[in-house]
Amino acid sequence: MSLENLTPASGSTKSAGKRLGRGQASGKGGTAARGHNGQKSRSGYSRKIGFEGGQMPLQRRVPKFGFKNINRKEYRAINIDTVQDLLTDKKVLKELTIELLVELRLAHSNDLIKILGRGKLDSPIKVTAHKFSASAKAAIEAAGGKAVIV
Repeated sequence: MSLENLTPASGSTKSAGKRLGRGQASGKGGTAARGHNGQKSRSGYSRKIGFEGGQMPLQRRVPKFGFKNINRKEYRAINIDTVQDLLTDKKVLKELTIELLVELRLAHSNDLIKILGRGKLDSPIKVTAHKFSASAKAAIEAAGGKAVIV
């Protein structure tokens, strides 16, 4: 191994190819491989994303419909049967908080959590969440628990 036989790893370097616009003798002089005239031969040319040469772009051809409410709040839905599973697996004892749901990976830290009423609850538990459905609140209170809204 010596300095004269050191080479970069294969694939780590790319040959730039011929330098453009450096005189006729280079083979890429004159028009510098841009062809003759037209918008694409000019300096400073850049094509907008989705530009189709003047044809109406696909994004504008496709019909738009519907309504997207910008004020909508997305909730992470957790059902009563999931809470019951946590109780039976002894992952939760008396209280289920938002921090505990994040720790158990049932929600992310910035999620808004809503408890829904699918399933049945056997033991009393204090559940803390951002929202409760009416059936979920009734099921928690029927089991002797408490539904706390943050």
